Formats: sequence, C-alpha cells, structure tokens
Amino acid sequence: IDLARRPFRAVGDGGDVYLAATLVIATGAQAKWLGVPGEQELGGKGVSACATCDGFFYRGKKVIVIGGGNTAVEEALYLTNHSDDVTLIHRRDSLRCEKILADRLAANPKISTLWNKRVDHFVAGENGALSGVALIDTVTGAESFEAADGAFVAIGHKPSTELFAGKLPLDESGYLIVEAGTPKTAVPGVFAAGDVADHVYRQAVTAAGMGCMAALDAERFLAHAAHEAVNA
Repeated sequence: IDLARRPFRAVGDGGDVYLAATLVIATGAQAKWLGVPGEQELGGKGVSACATCDGFFYRGKKVIVIGGGNTAVEEALYLTNHSDDVTLIHRRDSLRCEKILADRLAANPKISTLWNKRVDHFVAGENGALSGVALIDTVTGAESFEAADGAFVAIGHKPSTELFAGKLPLDESGYLIVEAGTPKTAVPGVFAAGDVADHVYRQAVTAAGMGCMAALDAERFLAHAAHEAVNA
C-alpha cells in the first residue's frame, strides 16, 4: 500500500494494482493462540477464543479461561452468566489486569483461580470433544489435569496492521490510531473501521457501525474534493 501519493495505490497478492482517492481499512484483528497441541484440532469442539460468542453453549457446564490480563478476567466474569464453575488459569502468581477487575474476580464465588500453571496441551475425550487441559506448574514443573467442558483462550488479540507500519500511526499494541469518535486516521481520506482500530469492544455490531461511519466520511471526503476541484 502506498499512502504517500494520491491517488492511493494498493497492490494485491496477485499483482493487481488498485488506485483510489479514499481508503477504508477493515483488516480486523486475530485472537492470539497458545500454539500448543490440541488447540486447533479442538477448535469448535470445546476450545474457543471468544466467550461472548460461544459462552452460551456451556450453560451449566464447567469452563476454564486461560490468561491473566483484562481480556481473560473480563471473559471469566462474563462466563459466570452461563456457568457456576469457572476456573481462571494463569502462568504467573498475580494478574496483569486493572485492579477493579481483579477485585471483581476475587469477589465472585463462581470463579476459582489456578496460579503458576501453563497449558501443556488440550485433551480430547472419547466423544472427540474437549475433556480438559494438561497443565504444568511453572514453579515446580509438576503435571496436573483440569477437567473442563469448555476452554477459552484469552491472551489478547493482534491487529492486522503490518501492512500499515510506518505509514499510519499505531498505538503500543499495534492498533490503528483514529480521531476520537470517528474512523479518521492521520492521513486525510484514509479511514479505519472495526477491530483493526478497536481493542475494547471487538463486536460485529460495533465494527459494522464503524464501517458505516467510514463509508459516510469517505463519501463526504470525495464530495469535498470534487467541490474543491470544480472551484479551483
């Protein structure tokens, strides 16, 4: 992508060249995974990276959440709407989340925490679905097993912004920076919509709303540019 000249120039994987006066970036963000055995194989069979998407399927069942930051604690708290048996697994002995979230977690009787544990692999049951996780103590090296019907990997997201590094401002986590309350980036005529610029909500409905805003702003940008060209 070339944003240094106008019209903007984008080259596809197949070599096709696209020229445009405006650009809406909606490349999204991908959930980070642990990269351990059984994780991908059991995706959709008990392993998920989105509690708000899949939590309902585990109503009344035992679930675990893996992680120790804001995302993990928020997922664990949300899952208590569906389950009375939620276990948070963290590889350290303290959480990295905001204090208010840590206090809410500690006060919730439906949530228990396993400290200093990392997931070695996900275990499938006889029915081919998740039966639990094999754990290793990060201090002693001891092995253990935690049974669960559902496991939610909540170690954050990675925005798909590699293409724009050095061309548009990014925050410390790699998300595109936009003008508050708008999809406008630092380059006039370039807009960002959805998870590529939103690390808070990350929902389809909010992404769709940002897409609508970006389309309206792009239309206004083109109309303004055409008006200036006529009156130049």
